[in-house]
Amino acid sequence: MRRKLRQGRRFKAPEISLTPLIDAALTLLVIFIVTAPMVQNGIRVDLPQGKSREVGSEQEFVVSIDKNSQLYFNTYPVKTKELIPAVLTALKDNDDVPVYIKADETVSYGKVISVVDELKMAGIKYVAMSTRSG
Repeated sequence: MRRKLRQGRRFKAPEISLTPLIDAALTLLVIFIVTAPMVQNGIRVDLPQGKSREVGSEQEFVVSIDKNSQLYFNTYPVKTKELIPAVLTALKDNDDVPVYIKADETVSYGKVISVVDELKMAGIKYVAMSTRSG
């Protein structure tokens, strides 16, 4: 009698439901999309005010100087000696791409000019200063 029961039943393969995995992946994707712009602007810099507007809508190469005179290149902290090689590596063959300087308004004018001079001496054609509009 036992043999008949075993022969009558069919084997069912276990099923793996991918719906929860897809839901979790899409939720993480939305979280990363929302938080990515906040991480890009994570360096706190109080820009001085200016009346002119920047032409480009997307600033790809940004050198920031915070109120402690710490240098950042695209949100990554760099030392003064490492700044020029990092910028030149990022620019590679894009000579026409501007490098924007965002300096806190409390940073001395001499520090900002020394960074601009170093960038210009390294062969970067376009160096632009960022200000707050208003």
